[in-house]
Amino acid sequence: MTATATKTLQATLAPPTAHKERRLQRTVATYRRALSESFESGATTQTAVNDVVTPYTLTSYAKDALKNYVPKLRDTYNASELKDDHPVRFTNPGWRLDHSDERRHEFCWRVPQAGRGNAFWIPLRINPAQRELWGDLLDGDLLDGDVTVGEFRLQEHRTNWVLHVTVEYEVAEPTEPDGPMYIGFDIGESKLLTGCALRDGTPTQPYIYDGGRARHLRKEMFTTLRRLQERDAEWRIQERFDHYQNALTDIVEKASREAVEYAQQFENPVIVLEDLSYIREHLDYGKWMNRRLHNWAFARLTGRIEDKARDAGICVRFVNPSYTSQTCHECGHIGSRSSQAMFRCTNDECWVTEYQADINASVNIARRVNPWGERCALKPYTDDSPQDGSACDSTTGHCEQSRQSRQTTLGDFSSETSDDEASLVGSPAL
Repeated sequence: MTATATKTLQATLAPPTAHKERRLQRTVATYRRALSESFESGATTQTAVNDVVTPYTLTSYAKDALKNYVPKLRDTYNASELKDDHPVRFTNPGWRLDHSDERRHEFCWRVPQAGRGNAFWIPLRINPAQRELWGDLLDGDLLDGDVTVGEFRLQEHRTNWVLHVTVEYEVAEPTEPDGPMYIGFDIGESKLLTGCALRDGTPTQPYIYDGGRARHLRKEMFTTLRRLQERDAEWRIQERFDHYQNALTDIVEKASREAVEYAQQFENPVIVLEDLSYIREHLDYGKWMNRRLHNWAFARLTGRIEDKARDAGICVRFVNPSYTSQTCHECGHIGSRSSQAMFRCTNDECWVTEYQADINASVNIARRVNPWGERCALKPYTDDSPQDGSACDSTTGHCEQSRQSRQTTLGDFSSETSDDEASLVGSPAL
């Protein structure tokens, strides 16, 4: 059984010559004029967009990308304005890549240009961690169907040019091994990620990835963007937002990689995660705490763990997150949190008095894979009879893997703030 995985590859263009720089700038300027005119015209169909962009000196790949994208701006994204630094999009028929071990930069990308024979090549500085996938993007591998290129985008930054390429490829769908060792992971505000393995039902070798740095960055990001808005420094807002999002993305990548490495040290590992699909709809901890939690992409970290576990051949299971942090992992009674980091069991007959709260939650998550052995009391001193199997009582569930981009955007940040904070970034811009 196989599954389709999606990744976005990123490369920085080697510094272009003055002539190539002018051609890149001309392509970007022309594309953005066509995008702006199409958007302002109110076009909602591909035919309407085609009527607008036909006169522009752009490749058919860029025009086709506009015809696909512009109708979605209002219908799907509900955008009221456009970003000034919108990337140039191309459809996949325009993709060309060349490779040679003899060059300083092994890979070269052919930049699509309007007119026969006008395209030009430019070297790429790739991410070494993505080296294998870049190799699969060569024409020969694409013809074999190993990797499929989706849309690719050229983004202009202040000091360089960046290329993003969306690729899809098949990976083997991991199956649960015989005699599995379940490893639960709890994602939280205090400790970003806490894992614990169950060996014969006993918590073993817990793992904690501290969330202090991520929490500090989120707080600093909100404060900085608010102050820039007050100063009318619009040109700085997107730049600083990108800076913070890149820093948070690095944390997510490191934490997810370490989580999978932690699981790999055990024999027959199965990673167990909470199904957080609807966490935002169910959060109601007050305006201040809601903003902090909403701005943290729980699903992003969950998704990256799932992606990397699949690449490593590790099965991932999802369970109901209800009461995992409030239930004693030993006796199943509802306890209390004397502090953010400490869980206290209120059952006098239980040997657990105080326990690290996040480890307690991760143990509960691991145990929920087997609902017959799970004790999740909704109030103290109830019995542990099996639930009736209804959707609200089910402790395990299937979570379809989202293949949408998990990159947070400034528009997402705006929509996630509370009403009195929404003015910070204005209307969603795409």
